[in-house]
Amino acid sequence: MMNTKRVSIFIAFALAFAVPFSLAAQDSARLLTLQDAINLSLGNNKQLRIDKARIDGALARVDQAQERKMPDLSASGSYYLINQPNFEMKTGGSGGGGSQPSPDNSGFKVNQALIGSVNASLPIYTGGQIKYGIQSATYLAEATRLDADINREAVIANTVAAYANLYKAAETVKVVAQNLEEENQRVKDFTNLEKNGLLARNDLLKASLQASNVELALLEVKNNLRIANINMNLMLGLPERTILTVDTKPFALYKDERGMAAWETMALENRKEFEANTKRKDATNAQMMAVKGSMLPSVSLSGGYFNAYAENLLTITNAINVGVGVKYNVSSLWKTQSKMREVEATQNELNATREMLDEKIRLQVSKAYEDYLLSLKKTEVYESAIAQALENYRITNNKYNNGLVTLTDLLDADLSRLKAQLNKANAAADVTVAYANLQQSAGVLINTLQQKK
Repeated sequence: MMNTKRVSIFIAFALAFAVPFSLAAQDSARLLTLQDAINLSLGNNKQLRIDKARIDGALARVDQAQERKMPDLSASGSYYLINQPNFEMKTGGSGGGGSQPSPDNSGFKVNQALIGSVNASLPIYTGGQIKYGIQSATYLAEATRLDADINREAVIANTVAAYANLYKAAETVKVVAQNLEEENQRVKDFTNLEKNGLLARNDLLKASLQASNVELALLEVKNNLRIANINMNLMLGLPERTILTVDTKPFALYKDERGMAAWETMALENRKEFEANTKRKDATNAQMMAVKGSMLPSVSLSGGYFNAYAENLLTITNAINVGVGVKYNVSSLWKTQSKMREVEATQNELNATREMLDEKIRLQVSKAYEDYLLSLKKTEVYESAIAQALENYRITNNKYNNGLVTLTDLLDADLSRLKAQLNKANAAADVTVAYANLQQSAGVLINTLQQKK
């Protein structure tokens, strides 16, 4: 019987090219380009929706800071019901003191009163608290937007990888299906030879077993293709049963001659993490100035309009007041120290984060660059290997026909040929993914895609 270890290796190798995803397939078909996939994923990604909500919240805080420059305007009105009070006047004279009953006030009744007022206050000087508050909120909003750009690049890179996996799964199905046709033809040929007594029964069984294992592998890779198809549909927000066909144009070999030093320079210039860190440091500097400003006096312009009416007693109309107010919170001299320490701690944290980012990003660029070079070298090896595997199979087949090698040798050569075909079919997709990861590590993936539109 055929070596079961070799069969297991073949099945595992075939399945390795169809990365499984968790998900379910529309009978409608759709040609999906890589750009279409990226656009759909950006519109359907849940993290990017969260980022948009965060940006909206940050912009709202900028508006709130801006609104502190505007005047405060308030209006109030009151209505009172008043009982009939008892009056007793205290009077004093030369002959001594005493009290006398109040005169008859039966004609002097106050049952109700109306009071209305409008007040406005406009800040003129607040020690820079409003100015620096606006600056801080603006810097933080910009940092939030940069964080969203970082996630956008991650979504794009993930979409490229998923698109490549879908392509690789489809190519694996094609290669294994073609190999199965050849295996089935061999079984037919061997069956005729065995019937005519020209082939040992054991060799026919070996060929049949190889064909069965290839058929099993085909079922597995087809299943993985369906799962990858469903995963892509869900990721893009398409109906689950849409049958996707990928475009092979994006999987050309990207040969970039720039060295790692150039990619590191690009990363230091373009990675949004650096810029976001800088914006947050600017925000803390503005916060520090605002805290210091709270220790200064504030000046505001105020005005009011007042009306009052008390039945049978008082009427006031068009009472207008305008003035300038100065306020100084003496307690700010000792209550702001803790706030200043908090801002200083945030500044120190951001400085340390900047240093960590530098090391982290350099490592990411180095790894992505080496992976990219490795994928390119693999394509060269695969090109050579496919030629060697085809020639080896041709020679082994001739030797088998001449009785110089066993069927096991022929089947091993056939398996090696299939491996080489699978490697070659998927090599360009691996280069595309590696190059996209390299661009992401340098912070230029979004810019590159926009230039291609």
